[in-house]
Amino acid sequence: MTDLPDTVLYDVTDSVATVTMNRPEAMNALDTDLKVALRDTLLGAAQDPQVRAVVLTGNGRAFCVGQDLAQHAHNLEADPDAVWSTVPEHYTPIATTLATMPKPVVAAINGAAAGAGAAFSFACDFRIAADTAKLTMAFAAVGLSADSGSSWSLQRLVGLAKAKELLMLPSTLSAGQAFELGLVTEVVPAAQVLDRARELAVRLAAGPTVAYGAIRAALAFSAGHGLEESLEFEHRMMDLTGGTEDHRGAVASFLAKEQPTFKGR
Repeated sequence: MTDLPDTVLYDVTDSVATVTMNRPEAMNALDTDLKVALRDTLLGAAQDPQVRAVVLTGNGRAFCVGQDLAQHAHNLEADPDAVWSTVPEHYTPIATTLATMPKPVVAAINGAAAGAGAAFSFACDFRIAADTAKLTMAFAAVGLSADSGSSWSLQRLVGLAKAKELLMLPSTLSAGQAFELGLVTEVVPAAQVLDRARELAVRLAAGPTVAYGAIRAALAFSAGHGLEESLEFEHRMMDLTGGTEDHRGAVASFLAKEQPTFKGR
């Protein structure tokens, strides 16, 4: 991937794409440049056949504190259309790509995650948090509703009642509190958060990529459909994964009492 602005850093190693939000001086607040770069970088990673897992993180002391409120305040006066068009143009496609790309995604929450920044982490499959990280659902604190999929993902992580509490009575959660609620997968010392997230992503990148994508799709589908429809969707995903080289190779390895080697196809 070329011609990326420096608001996002991108690296592919061991079939893992590490996507780093890079406005450390602003705690990775989402101005237009960062939103566009993040959207386009994630879309590129989703479509890159060389990428079999993705890590999303932030540079500096924050993961992402959500919308850049200084730019937002300026646009409220100077360019109101830009204020509200950013949801369909930026936030929605970012959250959708994180949640639906056909490969696993790990969030390395290296510091503060607020508003859309927290919501982006909820769209990932796994969330490795630094022990110094803080999470805040800050939308109501500035008189706004929820975006970036947080109304969908948050209640599925913590339940409807707790989601209402977190969204309507926003407070700052420590990494430990977030872990107890099920908002994060694991809490590690801050110096280890990216290494641990990459370790997990490398493990996932060595796995059955098509199957992981199908599992993601099946879970998302069943969240909004009944049993009969969900069973039919599972059937379709079985047809998809049953025809892969990875499945056939894994069966042969099992019969030979060997460890399978997955190629992601």
